[in-house]
Amino acid sequence: MVVAINKLDWFSARADGLGDIYEGLLDKTTSATKVKAGQYFTPRPLIDSIVRLIAPKVGEVVQDPAAGTGGFLIAADRYIKDHTDNYNSLSIVQREFQKFKAFVGNEWVQDTHRLCLMNLLLHGIQSQVNCTDTLSDAGDDLGSADIVLSNPPFNKMTGLVDRESFTITAGDRVGPLPFVEHAIRTLRPGGRAAVIVPDNVLFGGSPANRLRTWLMDLCDLHTVLRLPSGIFYAQGVQTNVLFFSRGFSDVNNTQKVWFYDMRTNMPNFGKKNPLTESYFSDFEKSYKSAIRVDQGELGRFRCVSRDEIRQRDDNLDITWLKSQDINLEQSLSEPEEIAVAIIGHLRNALDEVESLIEDLENPVFLE
Repeated sequence: MVVAINKLDWFSARADGLGDIYEGLLDKTTSATKVKAGQYFTPRPLIDSIVRLIAPKVGEVVQDPAAGTGGFLIAADRYIKDHTDNYNSLSIVQREFQKFKAFVGNEWVQDTHRLCLMNLLLHGIQSQVNCTDTLSDAGDDLGSADIVLSNPPFNKMTGLVDRESFTITAGDRVGPLPFVEHAIRTLRPGGRAAVIVPDNVLFGGSPANRLRTWLMDLCDLHTVLRLPSGIFYAQGVQTNVLFFSRGFSDVNNTQKVWFYDMRTNMPNFGKKNPLTESYFSDFEKSYKSAIRVDQGELGRFRCVSRDEIRQRDDNLDITWLKSQDINLEQSLSEPEEIAVAIIGHLRNALDEVESLIEDLENPVFLE
């Protein structure tokens, strides 16, 4: 095998689609292993849908502070290539920027970082993705970005955030909350982001509550996508995508939030029914509509004003559709899927208990 690899012409391999083959193998292997090192690898249909909606442009810096195997960065590169005749319509300066400077990020798990670098190289991307902890002071070295696309770790880790530039999640456990703070801080005014987060980010107490308030002040949190269960190979893991843009002031940037419920009364996704891009078509149509329409209590797309959210103490865990599902997990048949579903429930329960403890240790007194 080593002899065969040595015979490969790596310079021409990209033109022969080796990068796509490699990415396909990554998708299959990470899907097969379900959860690896506490990470949930992002389904490609979800990545592609998010990138289509964010619509990266030539000259923009796209950043992923938790890059994984580079899926978001490669999808953004592919999107721009599709709109520029594979970069052939660009000037030399523009092509050089896209190749060397447009896509940046960090991935702190060493083995995953190696996979990421190879994936980027095979797709013709030579931008810098470092094997660095974004939540340390080194995270500031990423600089500012026009776009942040990321799926940070869902679970809280054992370490504490000690990044000096952080204020909202300083001292909190390493997990999704500080990655959202990083995304907000790294965005340039007018910059846009899509970040995947677990449900407890939407309703958790301090510091999640402070983070949501701060997010809606500094940014326009215009859309929340409630994702289906099971797409990260764990039925107990409930996730969402936060779509927001950085404002030009530091207050009152969010006036209303649109919620799309892609979770309630959806099929059970897994090996027998994989998630495909077709499931995102209605959401993308609603998202891109020039005039968004609230579909009412029977629809999937609803609008909630900032005042209503404020009355809920900035709790964003908003639902309205009545579930007609008895229990999607009853249809699980693979032992591994059942085991991972149990792990997901246990982790969610642990996160809720930890949030309660944090609230008790840091009570909020209303004047």
